[in-house]
Amino acid sequence: MSGVQQRIVSAEEEGMRLDRWFSIHFPDLPFSRLQRIIRKGEVRIDKGRVKANTRLAKGQTIRVPPIGDLPESHREYVPRIIEKDVRLLRDITLYEDDTILVINKPHGLAVQGGSGTKYHVDKLLESIPNKKGEKPRLVHRLDRDTSGCLLIAKTRQAASHFGKVFRSRSARKIYWAVTAYVPHPKQGKISCFVARQQTEDGEQMRVVANGVDGAQHSLTHYSVTEDAGGKFAWVTLKPVTGRTHQLRVHMQQMGTPIINDPRYFDIENWEKPDDLGEGLHLHARRLALPLPGGKRLDITAPLPPHMQKTFDMFGFNTKHYDPSEEDALDED
Repeated sequence: MSGVQQRIVSAEEEGMRLDRWFSIHFPDLPFSRLQRIIRKGEVRIDKGRVKANTRLAKGQTIRVPPIGDLPESHREYVPRIIEKDVRLLRDITLYEDDTILVINKPHGLAVQGGSGTKYHVDKLLESIPNKKGEKPRLVHRLDRDTSGCLLIAKTRQAASHFGKVFRSRSARKIYWAVTAYVPHPKQGKISCFVARQQTEDGEQMRVVANGVDGAQHSLTHYSVTEDAGGKFAWVTLKPVTGRTHQLRVHMQQMGTPIINDPRYFDIENWEKPDDLGEGLHLHARRLALPLPGGKRLDITAPLPPHMQKTFDMFGFNTKHYDPSEEDALDED
């Protein structure tokens, strides 16, 4: 493909993120390269500049620049099925029906590709196409180091439906974290503006004043479930908004960063216990959301091994936990 293309957004693609649209139409285009051509303004919607997370509307025109030797748009996408990837996905599946798949994403497995990332959930999904030969689609994301419930749509219609569910905030997402020290007060909400900023360690999210370029409002309800001698806490978190690294930034803002956070743990001279589990202690524990037709799906994911090790060390017992306490986080 050598020339500029003008593509019209279909009704099925209404509400889809721009980067997801590219992953469907140009599966061989690296995510890092897509970000680069978007930053340069080479990709446009109705002649306007866009971001990777821009939501599409039916009838919009997407300008696709010349992007090299990629498959022609009319060429049928043929999925490459790798048996070990199929087995992995089956092993971590929490729920599946004709339209969706919910997996317990392992800690350390990226959701999408990027610079230097070739093995990720989006790539694994190529091995489980639907009956039409279409690759399942990601509906939301988790950080590479965050484990737990990840919903995947098997059809474009399901992707559109659940995309709207997440944008309308009618999906309940509950996370468990282990923090250094104990948040005070033990129950409340964190409301602040965050923005992506350049630091010595690369781009990170920072708490900023309203009005700063790129600032987005973020809101999380939290509750301390148990603590260990005032030095550690098991915290239940319910994000209302879905900003990048939101929960990690919010716990840092409270002065109680999440254990083993490589970006946002900023307590100096902190002594790490020898028996503490390795890896970020943030887990997408529960996902509840409406299904097409009115029924409601409610799924929980067991803790990853490194967090279970830490829970065992501190005596945090998930069997004694009352799930109704999670529902209390919805109260303003």
